[in-house]
Amino acid sequence: MKSRDRRHGLVLVLTGEGKGKSSSAIGMVFRAAGWGMKVCVIQFIKGQWQTGEQKAAQRFDNIEWHALGDGFTWDTKNPQQDIATSRRIWELGKEKILSGEFDLVLLDEINYCCGYGWLSGREIAEFIRQHKPAWQHLILTGRNAPSEVIDVADTVTEMRAVKHAFTQGIKAEQGIEF
Repeated sequence: MKSRDRRHGLVLVLTGEGKGKSSSAIGMVFRAAGWGMKVCVIQFIKGQWQTGEQKAAQRFDNIEWHALGDGFTWDTKNPQQDIATSRRIWELGKEKILSGEFDLVLLDEINYCCGYGWLSGREIAEFIRQHKPAWQHLILTGRNAPSEVIDVADTVTEMRAVKHAFTQGIKAEQGIEF
């Protein structure tokens, strides 16, 4: 594995309406962990239910996992709580990025928080520009990535929905969706 002083830490954004943003990011989490990198996953939306990827991550001593969201709050009844939760999770994300402990940090579903106005894309981009260690990889996922975050990224992938089982009335399947 490249030493930190020889590594170019990338900022990757996975966005768009299609499925696979978090799945792709988590694939990179396991790839990095397989190379012995220390990884931190912070989930902004997903709540406290167990997922297959979280269960798999427990088998690695170099992956730290935080699922801290209030769950899928698309039709929120308490926007002030959603804002407070997002801000609290963002503070943890900044702390983990600044700690110097992690080679890769995943901010899963953070872009949703910007799309709902709970966090500012400008604030996130400024933090990345000013504080992300040059050797650290950072992944931000979720629909509606703000333009400021896209601008600061090295790689941006937009997932496009072509067809999805859910639109055919098929509910989320264990091992595929969670």
